Amino acid sequence: MKKRIAILATNGFEESELKSPKEAMEKEGFQVDIVSLESGKIKAWNEGNWSKEYDVDYTLDEVTPKDYNALVLPGGVINPDYLRRSDDALVFVRKFFEQKKPVAAICHAAWTLISADVVKGRKMTSFHSIKKDLMNAGANWVDEEVVVDQGFVTSRNPDDLPAFNAKVIEEIKEGKHEEQHA
Repeated sequence: MKKRIAILATNGFEESELKSPKEAMEKEGFQVDIVSLESGKIKAWNEGNWSKEYDVDYTLDEVTPKDYNALVLPGGVINPDYLRRSDDALVFVRKFFEQKKPVAAICHAAWTLISADVVKGRKMTSFHSIKKDLMNAGANWVDEEVVVDQGFVTSRNPDDLPAFNAKVIEEIKEGKHEEQHA
């Protein structure tokens, strides 16, 4: 059965942090859907400026975590700040943890995870500027290229994408992790 992956993003996502994992997962034969708050297109952020627009495959009200094998959250500063204000997005994220499915987040995407109440007691990394945010939310923050904690994959920034993509694919292939928890 083909693995189906949700990338949850909205306007202001870091372009490389969506594009690179999406391409790597598609190369593995996974179906990768961009899920967002609104239909149409979402606009990327790249090197301090707005960039290309990407098609949204589904809105949050059209799909559920049961439709997917894993969740990937790209960073950027604007994107996770919008997502963490959406109750629907937070419920969507939490359900992946409840269903023991792999979840991957890079850079500032951890802001969404903090608001979803899924980081307490978890070993993870992020962009260095939100280290304190994660620690205050109860995460065990470490400064490493990629961190895996029972199917929960985190990385710091776009430089970590090769390691991040490899671990994300590995965790998706492994499937559900019984120790995965919120």
